[in-house]
Amino acid sequence: MKKLTFSIAIHAPKEKVWYSLWDEENYQDWTSAFCEGSFVISDWNEGSKIYFLSSSGDGMNSKIVLKRPFESMVFKHIGDIANYEEQPITIETQSWSGSEERYDLSENNGLTTVNVSVDVVEKYIDYFNEAFPKALERVKNIAESDTKSITVKTTLKTSLEEAWEKFTQPQHIVHWNFASPDWHCPKAENHLETGKDFLYTMAAKDGSVRFDFTGTYREVIPHKKLVYTIADGRKVTVKFDRMDHNVIVTENFEPEHQNSVDLQRGGWQAILDNFKKYVEQ
Repeated sequence: MKKLTFSIAIHAPKEKVWYSLWDEENYQDWTSAFCEGSFVISDWNEGSKIYFLSSSGDGMNSKIVLKRPFESMVFKHIGDIANYEEQPITIETQSWSGSEERYDLSENNGLTTVNVSVDVVEKYIDYFNEAFPKALERVKNIAESDTKSITVKTTLKTSLEEAWEKFTQPQHIVHWNFASPDWHCPKAENHLETGKDFLYTMAAKDGSVRFDFTGTYREVIPHKKLVYTIADGRKVTVKFDRMDHNVIVTENFEPEHQNSVDLQRGGWQAILDNFKKYVEQ
């Protein structure tokens, strides 16, 4: 086992670089330098499992051993995954089980340096020496460009079937689809089929503000995935993943240009947090 190190300087604040690394579509973009179609399943909390997967559902079972937002992320790799299932440790996986992959960010006058260290078995050294610089260049391009997508997520202690039902059925949507206690969702219509529409009325409880949030479904895979476009044309993807006894709900959406990225991230996350409270009450 050998520890390889890589570094890149990016003209962006460390907060934006952090999300360029770990937001859903950003991660899929830069890790395509290693494997086209790469993605992860995790709640991204310190101490949690994380599955690093290919499009076929094969990959690595790992753990997030350190997460300091906007500063450091450390993974410990444990074993193989085949067809989304953790595999027993074999003689081959013993050669790298326990290896670490670390990302550290530091910012100085708007220039963020990303330092990466990764434990690699001998036969993959040349591969990583070639692929990692390409991957970090992709991170740099993402971070130095306008934000193209934002990711929010929550973890639910429930079944996949219950999470799907309470996320999609109007009689449940009206109970959680608002970001703060002074707002509510007095009306919800949802025609859950590809090509059909939904309408959610969002309103301040004092009657001062009211609007309809509408969109059209582009893809509906029950208990797994929703893709829709909002009335203004922006795309939203919602994924439902099962990990152990939990369900991870991930929303990835294109931002609008009137409000800050941070405000939009906070607002969408607050609604998902409301959803979690409703499901687990």
